[in-house]
Amino acid sequence: MSPVADTRPLLLLVDDEPTNLQVLRHVLQDDYRLLFAKEGARALEMAEREQPALILLDVMMPGMTGYQVCEQLKANPLLQGIPVIFVTALGDVEDETHGFEVGAVDYITKPISPPIVRARVRTHLSLVRVDELTHTRLQIVQRLGMAAEYKDNETGLHVIRMSHFSRVLALAAGFSESAAEELLHAAPMHDVGKIGIPDAVLRKPGKLDDAEWQVMRQHVEIGARIIGEHSSGLLRTAQRVALSHHEKWDGSGYPNGLCGEDIPLEGRIVAIADVFDALTSVRPYKQAWPVEQAVAFLREQSGRHFDPRLVELFIGCLPEILQIKERWAEQPVA
Repeated sequence: MSPVADTRPLLLLVDDEPTNLQVLRHVLQDDYRLLFAKEGARALEMAEREQPALILLDVMMPGMTGYQVCEQLKANPLLQGIPVIFVTALGDVEDETHGFEVGAVDYITKPISPPIVRARVRTHLSLVRVDELTHTRLQIVQRLGMAAEYKDNETGLHVIRMSHFSRVLALAAGFSESAAEELLHAAPMHDVGKIGIPDAVLRKPGKLDDAEWQVMRQHVEIGARIIGEHSSGLLRTAQRVALSHHEKWDGSGYPNGLCGEDIPLEGRIVAIADVFDALTSVRPYKQAWPVEQAVAFLREQSGRHFDPRLVELFIGCLPEILQIKERWAEQPVA
């Protein structure tokens, strides 16, 4: 019978004094797997090879200080996400400030208090898990959005671009950072209901007839049902977006013929982001519009399709919008 793998988080403890490493070992060994290094270069080597979940790092060491080690960790894309806690005898405010400036998440002074060390380590590992869950959630949402886009002869990059456009516009419209981030996560699901539209309608090369158009319009309600009813949070925002991003400022949109500020603000934002990216991207049935032509269309539809205030805010954000377009540009097919 094979031994059970030890899945406890792996910590790297770095201090040039063996006694200090022994103290930390006694405090942490029951809950964590531990690695030890007595100088900075060795710590960097072990961090790259072992990818610890967290590093406890002394400051005053021969050769390379802890500050220098932390700076090198944060400069390495493979290591910069590992939280660093300084554990040091340097207790001045200036020392602590410098520790945070080089990228540490916490600062513990010696002699250590075992309960404080355990609590700080536990807290920062919990924050890492929250960040990982948030990142994973965004990836799942984006991929669900991509599934709908691929079914519609569009590329998965569309949902990434338009969701970032939506975040930029939300911030310009006065959203808080957290609310704009939530919209970034929700926007990729705006057309998820297309999964429920028959291919004969969704992929028809020509113009849809009236009956087919009625079927196509159902994707907003299908999307809302897929996402479901939620009292708050990301999925509530996603459902509002899915249900309202085809409403129009003048009331001529669908499914509910809402007009003006009766349309949820998230839906009004996503409508602009979605249309702008669709216009400026290549599709099997059209060439990409020049940015100037797409901007002219937004202005023409201001007060008709789109919220006039949001149109002007979006145009004011064009430098950032175009940077996003470049970052997530389609790769030409060989």
